[in-house]
Amino acid sequence: MNNQIALITGASRGLGRNMALHLAKRGIHIIGTYRSGAAEAETLKQEIEAQGGKAVMLPLDITDTTSYQTFSKAIADTLLKEFDQKHFDFLINNAGNGLFANFIDATEEQFNSLVTTHLHGPIFLTQKLLPLMKDGGRILNVSSGFVRFTLQGYSIYAAVKAAIEVLTRYMALELGSRQIRVNAIAPGAIETDFGGGVVRDNNDVNAYVAQGIALGRVGLPDDIGRAVAAILSDDMAWASGTTFDISGGQLL
Repeated sequence: MNNQIALITGASRGLGRNMALHLAKRGIHIIGTYRSGAAEAETLKQEIEAQGGKAVMLPLDITDTTSYQTFSKAIADTLLKEFDQKHFDFLINNAGNGLFANFIDATEEQFNSLVTTHLHGPIFLTQKLLPLMKDGGRILNVSSGFVRFTLQGYSIYAAVKAAIEVLTRYMALELGSRQIRVNAIAPGAIETDFGGGVVRDNNDVNAYVAQGIALGRVGLPDDIGRAVAAILSDDMAWASGTTFDISGGQLL
């Protein structure tokens, strides 16, 4: 077991949960956040500990930016109390929400929800957490395949994710002096509860989407969890400012 620590927002479910499990398999300690899924977070904690890892789950509402200072103090306290360390190694800005709205019908409330969750949150939470990150650490932002290809109803969501990809490059430039690598991933269609779980649960939709993927199937959470573990490993230490397309070759 090494002493590296990964902080993953939105770790209690979906892709964040899978990322946590794959990093824990590599001996990385996990600090995960959850908004309302305390029971799911506890289940993940127990699963990681059952395989010999260590995990701590903390509440965080990414849309409540006034809580960031208190949250960063909770992280500092957790690092000392639970891990006997002052800094963590990896930050994965994963917490998010999916929202379907055609451009012509999109409301300011929907726009603000997406911007707060997927852009404002990662920017200002990362600012607060940077003093607790080790020099030479890594940040991974989560974008979306919708930045590269289009699907009706995701215009605002995709636009915000496109901003994250640009932000990732600038973060990589500005944090390079600390040897902090900053990258992003852009998953394609994955069998999760995103969008109400339609790709996962509707066989017809799943088959239709798979026709547009070069590798012939819809992605699984493990496809993303394994990729994240690889990107954060020392094998990828020379990558910074890059967005990795993890879609199986969707809509090439």
